[in-house]
Amino acid sequence: MDGALFQVSVYLAAAVIAVPIAARLGLGSVLGYLMAGIIIGPVLHLVAATDDLMHFAEFGVVMMLFIIGLELEPRALWDMRHRLIGMGGLQVLLTMAAVMGAAMALGLDWRPALATGMIFALSSTAIVLQTLSEKGLMQTPGGRSAFSVLLTQDIAVIPMLIVLPLLGGVATASLAPDGSIALPEAQEAHHGLSLVEGLPGWGVALVTLGAVALIIAAGIFGARPLFRHINASRLPEMFTATALLIVTGIAVLMELVGLSPALGTFLAGVVLANSEFRHQLESDIEPFKGLLLGLFFITVGAGVDFDAFLSEPGTILGLAAGLILLKGLILTGLAWLFRLRGRDRMLFTLSLAQAGEFGFVLISFALQQNVLTDQLGQRLLLVVALSMLITPALFLLYDALSRRLEDATEAPPADEINEQAPVIIAGIGRFGQIVHRLVQSSGFRTVIIDHDMQTIDLMRRFGFKGFFGDPTRPELLHAAGIGKAKILVAALDDPKATTKLVRFAKRMRPDLFVVARARDRTHVYELYQAGADKIVREMFDSSLRAGRYVLEESGLTEYEAAIAEETFYHHDRKTMRDLARLWDPHVPPAQNEAYIARARELEKELETALFTALDSRRGDAA
Repeated sequence: MDGALFQVSVYLAAAVIAVPIAARLGLGSVLGYLMAGIIIGPVLHLVAATDDLMHFAEFGVVMMLFIIGLELEPRALWDMRHRLIGMGGLQVLLTMAAVMGAAMALGLDWRPALATGMIFALSSTAIVLQTLSEKGLMQTPGGRSAFSVLLTQDIAVIPMLIVLPLLGGVATASLAPDGSIALPEAQEAHHGLSLVEGLPGWGVALVTLGAVALIIAAGIFGARPLFRHINASRLPEMFTATALLIVTGIAVLMELVGLSPALGTFLAGVVLANSEFRHQLESDIEPFKGLLLGLFFITVGAGVDFDAFLSEPGTILGLAAGLILLKGLILTGLAWLFRLRGRDRMLFTLSLAQAGEFGFVLISFALQQNVLTDQLGQRLLLVVALSMLITPALFLLYDALSRRLEDATEAPPADEINEQAPVIIAGIGRFGQIVHRLVQSSGFRTVIIDHDMQTIDLMRRFGFKGFFGDPTRPELLHAAGIGKAKILVAALDDPKATTKLVRFAKRMRPDLFVVARARDRTHVYELYQAGADKIVREMFDSSLRAGRYVLEESGLTEYEAAIAEETFYHHDRKTMRDLARLWDPHVPPAQNEAYIARARELEKELETALFTALDSRRGDAA
């Protein structure tokens, strides 16, 4: 079967089955999509040729760069200029030169060797940015540097597409008497509609600059009136349609002038980054971006030619490994040159060591221009696809090395604690700071311990004394006077460390009063079992206050809203105690029948309690 509906069903079923399994195994969604493509393509042969589908799926990359542009203000992009020009430019040029040299050493002529260098100089924007976002690494120095290099690579595709026709051995482009570029017939048929075809060189430059200027001007002057007009229709689907029109329209315009659609949409995103409609655009585009990116990864996996691979597996594997090693060495050198250290250097190196999806575009174009032979082109396609398949494994390697580096890194020696006080505060972040200021301002002495040296130094600059060290270490707690203290405030950022601290303190001093900071409900239950006397959820009190404001604006008096808030507070404390007794760390709450039944009973009791409290107060007022 090769009907359209059948093909769509196969792709969706493969994604729905494979991606959640890969995510649960900690492999990430990208590897799940790639493996799904391999299974339905080369293994089971359930899908037809993926060339046409790949062009459609590449819009996922275009939409991703549009959203990234929305998150970058022009000032932030200007701040990245050194990494864009320096780090990114050096990476492209050095990798091109190194790959070209290696290819010529293997017997290739300089023209296909240079084309191979261009192809392998690019990394996978789609896989790297998706994985960095999933793992929360985009804002790290290594993640930002990787993004800068990827952006430079996307820009570099433009001059590469200009140079490739000049390398062709047969039927290359020629210069017409009027200064325009005369394309061969096959290439003219391939390009189709173009705004720059037949124009002299200066005309091409003017049209290209005009297209870029049009995007910038439309974003600055046209976006707000357009979205206000759409908003006046009160039809949410029109926002979605407009967002899609912006992306596809810019992509078409960029193709008409011979520029990268991804670069054009990224530029549009940057222009719209300061717009009040930015978040609406993100939310409208996000679902389509995710689906199309997933489709892109599946088509990469489904397009792997295993027959060609099995005909020379040693050569393909060797070339892929050599490419990753060569790019890794260059990236490591750049990381050292631009002063990336430790985990950031590893992240930068391992995330960009593969070839990328734009390599498919360059290979196809190079084949059309007779720069590459069919056999060499097929071999390069396999190397690009294989290196992309290996990329999720490189991120897993980064995770393992990062954990080992964190464990092996020796922390600075802890301060010698020479003070003791009735109140010990372990952790002086945004939570512990408020506790400390209230207690100390009320005339009670405290001893502060925190494992973040920068936080301690900042406190000292403002005149507060604190001690650097790991609060979970018994010797530091003894030095701080836990044997005589009355109260311990466990306010660490790490929930596991907080539970460990509470458990040790209560085992050592059962009479010690422990106030603990909890991340969420599950952490509350863990701290309850560890013996904490008072447990404060991070967001509970602020959320409760916000709820009171909502009640006041909804029609309750301030007094009635305060009564509702107080009733909810006391009932929630009772709820947490009851559910903590039924909570089992080895059984998920959704499968704990006793827990679920009691939670439902308590929710009904809450409604009754709130109604009774408000009704009685209104009766008293009457």
